[in-house]
Amino acid sequence: MQQLPDFRLEVFFSRWEFAARHVLTASDAQSMTLGELLALGTDEDRTAFERLTLGYVPTWGGDGLRQAIAATYVNLAPEDVLAFAGAQEGLFWLFQESAGPGDHVLLTVPGYQSIESLALATGAEVTGLPLEPETGWALDLGRLERALRPSTRLVAVNFPHNPSGSVPDPSTFQALVDLCEARGIRLFCDEVHRGLELDPARRLTQAADLSPTAISLNVTSKSYGLAGLRVGWLASRDRALLSRLERRKHYTSISNSAPGEFLAALALRHGEAIQARNRAIIQRNLPLFDAFFARWPELFDWERPQGGCICFPRYKGADGVEAFCQDLVERAGVLLAPGSLFRSSLADTPTDRFRLGVGRSNPGPALEAMQLFLEDRGR
Repeated sequence: MQQLPDFRLEVFFSRWEFAARHVLTASDAQSMTLGELLALGTDEDRTAFERLTLGYVPTWGGDGLRQAIAATYVNLAPEDVLAFAGAQEGLFWLFQESAGPGDHVLLTVPGYQSIESLALATGAEVTGLPLEPETGWALDLGRLERALRPSTRLVAVNFPHNPSGSVPDPSTFQALVDLCEARGIRLFCDEVHRGLELDPARRLTQAADLSPTAISLNVTSKSYGLAGLRVGWLASRDRALLSRLERRKHYTSISNSAPGEFLAALALRHGEAIQARNRAIIQRNLPLFDAFFARWPELFDWERPQGGCICFPRYKGADGVEAFCQDLVERAGVLLAPGSLFRSSLADTPTDRFRLGVGRSNPGPALEAMQLFLEDRGR
């Protein structure tokens, strides 16, 4: 692999995530305590957790975890799942296995920097497909098809989209799957925010369910709000691909932690209830954000997320979004992620946006601090 650049978002979070009083840019839903999660299980579950042996688990992931993950898909079996230490490890190895010099990769931008940086580090030619605010962050299939090449080996998308929260309609997503299959191109979809759509009609069928060659990424961190478990996975009916990835995993985590896998399996068995809880938090929060941004129409263009718990509002102030976010965290302790953290080297991406998280409980104090900051600044 080539040298990887600094991960801008994580460098930013290293400085501010645990220093700011109010984190309004979180991409995960509200977490649970260990006690709350265990309370979802049976007495047998709690006894089994207390008696858990703290040894190694299989590199593929334990049977209980893989069964619980497979149950979240329609067409997959446990053998179609490979567990990782979070989603990042899966991304790290997937791109190295899926592309290299002489190959072409097409991916959506703006987005999570890791996807772009890892694709570029393989030595492949990489093209960015912009999702643009002027079209509601819509996936333009015609533009995507024109960007394909005979050497295109991988199309990488992320829905619900980070940072905009956009979701294509199901017919457009199915057309993307069909296009990739017809061209013999593998489709990769980062689906870590799936399950938080307030409109059930917006929830997409997972890519791995739609195509035998597609690969889906998910994790317990985002829609389940259980980032501390550090359990992610890749799912695909291409078991030969998963087998090659399992060999690569021997060089990084080797295996997950036994407690993390046990708790992740428990969470996934109750996943619908956990996601419903998190959707209810978002549903309660959104009117607060609606009211806040309605008070400042001259400064912000506000858009609710279509899926997930993040969105990408526009800041219209003369100072620019970077200065605004810096002043806001330094003076008011409110953390927002400016658009530069999601910029792409492959295509123009918006420079006047910031990522906002709406999935954490009780955003009221953060919005009040932001309100006071704006009022004080205007005096």
